[in-house]
Amino acid sequence: MFDEAFGEGTLTSVLLPPSRIGPLIDDPRVAAVAFTGSNKVGALVGARAGAAVKKAVLELGGSDPFLVLSDADVPAAAAAAVRSRFLNTGQSCIAAKRLIVHQDVADEFVDAVVDGARRLVVGDPADERTEIGPMARADLRDELRHQLSTALAGGARLLTGGHPDERPGAWFPPTVIEVPDADDVTFREETFGPLGAILRVRTDAEAVAAANASRYGLSSSVWTADPGRAADVAARLAVGSVFVNRISESDPRLPVGGVKASGHGRELGTAGALEFANLRTIRAA
Repeated sequence: MFDEAFGEGTLTSVLLPPSRIGPLIDDPRVAAVAFTGSNKVGALVGARAGAAVKKAVLELGGSDPFLVLSDADVPAAAAAAVRSRFLNTGQSCIAAKRLIVHQDVADEFVDAVVDGARRLVVGDPADERTEIGPMARADLRDELRHQLSTALAGGARLLTGGHPDERPGAWFPPTVIEVPDADDVTFREETFGPLGAILRVRTDAEAVAAANASRYGLSSSVWTADPGRAADVAARLAVGSVFVNRISESDPRLPVGGVKASGHGRELGTAGALEFANLRTIRAA
């Protein structure tokens, strides 16, 4: 398709071992680099590109806050939270991971999220009815188990899931916990799997502070019936994008990218195209 539309060689796919990536970045025929993946590898890619004075767009990890304010449509917010947190078995950079809810609507929201998580169909990923399959790798599952046990030891409450699933494969059940504060491991670190963490707050200011108390800043979601309130909260969030009354998701028309440890630069949209363009100034007398 690309060859027909743009000419042969416009898009070339190659599979390389990690040892070949550095020399590829160094190659003078490579003008810039775009990387999507972990912070650890992204830092290595960015450093290699920087050493060669080449532009790098890095879309790295995320721990997106999902803020439910006191005037939110709670059933809609809860359904969206379940969808966003457990999509692709929770293995998505741009997804709700830290569910921050105002105490006035917290009980209703928590009950709805827990109920939604319990209703998810776990099974064979080849079955169209399945909503939660195994995780990509056993080491990722083991890391998520460690994060869960650390959270519970630190005072978090297990609301559903969490039990070992010993069937063949890297299985982890849909799990929801409630954490005591934003210093919990599930708020400080990215949880890359089907584990949702809920935090109750008393004010919008507390919600924003909890959302920003993370080294990540990829995307976010804000739920409120008041457009002015949404705009005020959105302006104070240290993230690359804010979605109001909808889940965080990529759209080819909109730029995507983060701040802080979530990377730099933008993909998609006009801004994404300009990342790989030479903005040249020509001034004539």
